[in-house]
Amino acid sequence: MHDHSEADDCAADLRAALAEHGITLPSLGVDLPTFAARYPTRPLIALGNCNLLTARALVAALRKGVA
Repeated sequence: MHDHSEADDCAADLRAALAEHGITLPSLGVDLPTFAARYPTRPLIALGNCNLLTARALVAALRKGVA
């Protein structure tokens, strides 16, 4: 079984890294149904929906990281 706190920490790390680029995904968090699954699965991080401005900021940040 996976540790819920590990998934929470990962989501917090991702939220902080995105914030460093001025990006906020309000619905970013741990996908709780993952932990209710009958069979052991890896926890999922739910990124949720975002508007075009946020999506473009994400694309720019990812491309900048590769350059």
